Amino acid sequence: MLVILRLEHRPFRDQRISTHCGLVSRVLGADKIVYSGQQDDSFEASINDVTERFGGKFKIEFSESWKKTIQFYKKKKFLVVHLTMYGLEIQKQIGKIRKNKNILLIVGGEKVHWEVYQLADYNIAVTNQPHSEVAALAIFLDRYFSGKELNKKFSGKIRIIPQERGKKVEGK
Repeated sequence: MLVILRLEHRPFRDQRISTHCGLVSRVLGADKIVYSGQQDDSFEASINDVTERFGGKFKIEFSESWKKTIQFYKKKKFLVVHLTMYGLEIQKQIGKIRKNKNILLIVGGEKVHWEVYQLADYNIAVTNQPHSEVAALAIFLDRYFSGKELNKKFSGKIRIIPQERGKKVEGK
């Protein structure tokens, strides 16, 4: 099971970034996104709506404490991986990480508390340069699943039919 923890969501500022983290998590193979910070019914509704319309078993839930969430998953023997530009290079660590089937993948927010770095089993960087947490999440998931997530089939109410040009959609 692969769970994403989005730290310190702020609806007035992070709506699009958090939603994109949820969408990327869903489509690229994660099972669930848990978010801390401020509870946001709109964020939850958006992710649930996409999952319902396009398919999948993806879940979203709110946690009042990121720290308790990390501790909970550590007790369940999940490997805790924190995505940060200050971490070790993904290309040198992904082989070790990939051996684990249960992962809590932490994606930062405004300012990541030092304790997150301490609680993580791995602090992983997708480059050691400033970048988007959405991009880092997508690259991590692609590397973790070795590209196999791109072949994942979804069965929902709506299905996009691939085309060279134009848009073809089944259902609605």
